[in-house]
Amino acid sequence: MADYRAPLQDMRFVLFDVLKSADLWRSLARLNELDEDTAEAALGEAAKICEEVIAPLNQEGDEVGCQWSAEGVTTPPGFRDAYRVYNEGGWGALGGNPEYGGMGMPKSLVSAVEEMLQGACMSFGLAPMLTAGACLALDAHGDESLKSLYLPKMYSGEWSGAMDLTEPHAGTDLGMIRTRAEPQSDGTYKLYGTKIFITWGEHDMAENIVHLVLAKLPNAPAGTKGISLFLVPKFIPTPDGAIGARNALSCGALEKKMGIKGSATCVMNFDGAQGWLVGEVNQGLACMFTMMNYERVVVGIQALGTAQWAYQNAVEYARERIQSRSPTGVQNPAGEADPLLVHPDVRRMLLTAKAYNEGGRAFYVYAAQWLDIAKFTDDPARKKLAENRIALLTPVAKAFISDMAFEAAVACQQVFGGHGYIREWGQEQFVRDIRITQIYEGTNGIQAMDLMGRKTVACGGALLAEYLLEINEFMDTERDTLDSLGLTAALRDAVVKLGEITQVVITRSAQNPCDIGAAAVEYLHLLGHVSYAYLWARMACVASRADASPFTDGKIKTAQFYFAHLLPRIEGLFASLQRDSGTLMALQEDQF
Repeated sequence: MADYRAPLQDMRFVLFDVLKSADLWRSLARLNELDEDTAEAALGEAAKICEEVIAPLNQEGDEVGCQWSAEGVTTPPGFRDAYRVYNEGGWGALGGNPEYGGMGMPKSLVSAVEEMLQGACMSFGLAPMLTAGACLALDAHGDESLKSLYLPKMYSGEWSGAMDLTEPHAGTDLGMIRTRAEPQSDGTYKLYGTKIFITWGEHDMAENIVHLVLAKLPNAPAGTKGISLFLVPKFIPTPDGAIGARNALSCGALEKKMGIKGSATCVMNFDGAQGWLVGEVNQGLACMFTMMNYERVVVGIQALGTAQWAYQNAVEYARERIQSRSPTGVQNPAGEADPLLVHPDVRRMLLTAKAYNEGGRAFYVYAAQWLDIAKFTDDPARKKLAENRIALLTPVAKAFISDMAFEAAVACQQVFGGHGYIREWGQEQFVRDIRITQIYEGTNGIQAMDLMGRKTVACGGALLAEYLLEINEFMDTERDTLDSLGLTAALRDAVVKLGEITQVVITRSAQNPCDIGAAAVEYLHLLGHVSYAYLWARMACVASRADASPFTDGKIKTAQFYFAHLLPRIEGLFASLQRDSGTLMALQEDQF
């Protein structure tokens, strides 16, 4: 199995050459002291810890897993030491609020570090990811007393965070939750209920675990309008931040899962646990959604990071494994067969993975830049544009990146043939681990419904129109270069098709609301493929003007492969989207 290697060259190319992140940071007052050299140094140091400390945990963490007992949860060998090293390096504070000990780095830089962390070991990477998400919600909505007490400890990694949403009877439909919060005379609350699927809800790596819990107050409005958010620590801290009494919450069990077995996915029981309100009463979902755009982008990044290691593993195997002869004649006369890499179908699988991985990397950095603009700009018009772009593209960043990363990992597993099914080569773990990214943080079908219903139909396609204007302006500016690369016609046709079918679905859904759900996933994949095409075109244009090298030549050729073999998938999506929901809804329930 190949060792994990952080894709630093590609990250630098996307961040600084294609998407000009350093220029963006200089244009934002609160980021203008961050320069390319500082960012490069951070990426290099992050790569070292991910390659040398975290990646070696991945396979054993999967095989050993977390262990539950009545006393708590024990992590796999090496996890506690790696967690300490990670936090001693300050990585948990990278994107945090500087007022409470964070570094205040932009998401466009943090996201690249997140790819390395998640790619090296997703099970481990989930712990700092959940802590960062909890910090975002607390920083945005907690009162000063909560923020000053909890955020410094969470940024340092001394305390970790967990998000407690789901219950046994309520998956995505959070309006059905039954966990209740009872007000106390001292202004705190006592929480009662059970939550499931709580990632890193209990473990032995941090001295305290801070749960952000969705619950309902007595007489709260029905459904999602009656949900409030509460901070519930495992140990109740003293005012000076020391560990105090054990709170009345416990991990009742660990879920037995398909993948990410090195992470603790907990059933959490709250038996009168003391909690504090975060934000306003009955505004819990709004508080949670503060961090959702960030977290959903990270889920896509998780999948891509893992698929990147699967690709590296497959390329190494394809270079070394000899099987059969090339269709063009003997390529390895000293051996009894040629390397797998000479075979067209093996190249198809590897290029598919490469094109989706590198396209996804450019896309997540692009999305992260809009998050940075929305957070740091002082220009109201620029902020509004950024918020619109985030609203449109967040479902795509979560769902399309993870869908295509899963496809990439399966393709890379297939390169190994039978060995891809065997644990020692690592590919089957990558496939299992990535699979969860299509399910949690809102299933990819839910993401597609959000894109189609709220972000497209509800606004009459206005958010998409702004995005397509940007792509059309790019095509006009780069027309000569795109022509020389042979990319113009396909990109223009894709943009036109996307605009046309958007209006078709909007019109149709006014007559039949089922058409929104029927079109949703295919529409998200159509928008995803066009988005990747846009970013591949940008990468190809930059590569064509750079000094010639194997790297830039590979970029151009991969872009041309994407346009020739993967972008044409939109033809089938376009054809299907022109059909209404009639055949989908025609089957009677007893006919299934």
